[in-house]
Amino acid sequence: MPFELTILGSSSAIPTSERYPTAQVLNALGRFFLIDCGEGTQIQIRRQKIGFGKIKHIFISHLHGDHYYGLIGLISTFNLLGLKNDIHIYSLSQLKDIIQPQLDFLKGDLQFKVIFHPLNFKKPQLIYEDRRVEVVSFPLKHSINCCGFLFREKEKEANIKKECIEQYNIPIAQIVKIKQGADFITETGETIPHEVLTTPPPSPRSYAFCSDTAFFPTVTEVIKNVNLLYHEATFTEELRDWAIKTYHSTALDAAKIAQMAHAGKLIIGHFSSRYKTTEPFLAEARTVFQNTEVVVDGKTYVIGNKLH
Repeated sequence: MPFELTILGSSSAIPTSERYPTAQVLNALGRFFLIDCGEGTQIQIRRQKIGFGKIKHIFISHLHGDHYYGLIGLISTFNLLGLKNDIHIYSLSQLKDIIQPQLDFLKGDLQFKVIFHPLNFKKPQLIYEDRRVEVVSFPLKHSINCCGFLFREKEKEANIKKECIEQYNIPIAQIVKIKQGADFITETGETIPHEVLTTPPPSPRSYAFCSDTAFFPTVTEVIKNVNLLYHEATFTEELRDWAIKTYHSTALDAAKIAQMAHAGKLIIGHFSSRYKTTEPFLAEARTVFQNTEVVVDGKTYVIGNKLH
């Protein structure tokens, strides 16, 4: 099953001719999660041929416009397309106050509910869970309340060896218990350990989104060993004073977080429009964390379960 991230927008507050404001879609085992929703998000969704009807959960990191100004247009399009799935929005509670008057003025009644889920900006919080995937929000350090998000696959059951089923004549009724960790006792009373009967499942895959934030090592406790880490890198070190003043990170900051978290791969974005090229960001980050890439709008990153 897929676990992959598509970049819809990677600019900072001001979009450029090549980069839209922040927005991403994560396909986690067929669940499509929209992460931030800057202006132009729905255009990018169309370009990447992502079905609008697949998006039911939207995560908004904070209420700076470049992270949510595309939301009302997207919801309006959902309605015009006749979609009926309820839309769940995870954000600062004030977003409902901002969006609701606009929803009230949409043409015709909405054919679905817009359900708001307030985030906790003081500590990590499990905000979504089903039998295969869970999402945890965690506070960042920005000029206003801001959260990052950790998406992770749940641990799978072990795989039972087919040859063991035949060798020990294991009944079907026992297979589920063995996959969940039980040993097996044969008809002669011999105990066959779970480890002998099974092979370990693949390691769960994970993705962490660190939106606008100053250098904040506390997040590494939450995102430790993440397979793929996105971290904002608005500036390079030559503009560190601006980074500190605006509560943003440099490319070097992002690389240090990836290193401290033992991340598998780092991708950086949210570049200030004052830079004409992203080469300085990449060069700076790779001095600390070699496995770094600069994100490109429209690119999809396949998330594996190996930390390299």
